Amino acid sequence: ESLDICDYERSFLYKHGRPPSFQHCAAFGDPHIRTFHDDFHTCRVEGSWPLLDNDYLFVQATSSPVAKGSNATVTSKLTIIFKNMKECIDQKVYQAELDNVPAAFQDGSVNGGARPGGSSLVIRERSPGRHVEIRADYIGTTIAVRQAGRQLSFSIRAAEEVARAFTEEQDLQLCVGGCPHSQRMSRSPHGRGRVPAETARALCREMLPVEDVYFQSCVFDVVTSGDTNFTMAAHGALEDARLFLPDAEKLHIFQ
Repeated sequence: ESLDICDYERSFLYKHGRPPSFQHCAAFGDPHIRTFHDDFHTCRVEGSWPLLDNDYLFVQATSSPVAKGSNATVTSKLTIIFKNMKECIDQKVYQAELDNVPAAFQDGSVNGGARPGGSSLVIRERSPGRHVEIRADYIGTTIAVRQAGRQLSFSIRAAEEVARAFTEEQDLQLCVGGCPHSQRMSRSPHGRGRVPAETARALCREMLPVEDVYFQSCVFDVVTSGDTNFTMAAHGALEDARLFLPDAEKLHIFQ
């Protein structure tokens, strides 16, 4: 019984008589951000930016240019810190880089450590070197990290209380506020792309039959990068959203 503290959903249900609410955020492709509030931005962020910075989690994405001379960027490194939680887990750090998406934390472990609730944080490989899932049951949170083409993507389903556990100082979190105005880009491909827009649209339509923001993101990514593997980034993000979104009706966003 004492270990229920490390099973967030169960203890929430016990305390409140209802299951917790969840929120979903994702960052993929040329970073496109879907925020916890279902806003959707395409960002020009270069360098390192926090996706999340709260009492339980710190997630940072590092981006670099998608191709030489392009002002579009992609995430090339992800760092996720699961902060120490008394009975449940030791602090754990997960790091992924291009062509290195390990199914273990930085210290080589695959769970939250030797504390009584250590098994409430586990990492699993979904597809070798391409897709890992980290379940943090002690905070009612699941994270997916994928590599598709030359980019990394991040998706999270977090308990609402966890997503909101931050102070005014922690005001820059792309999952909460999206990217700053100065960093937002239009998704209409302008100038000469590396792949004609019509070709990109046809490729993306095979993967993403609904012409929503995931489809637009796919077209943008293929045109700006010239890499047809980028269709997999938007496709993976949509798959994660399907699993992680509490409300299936919000799956497709149209802008």
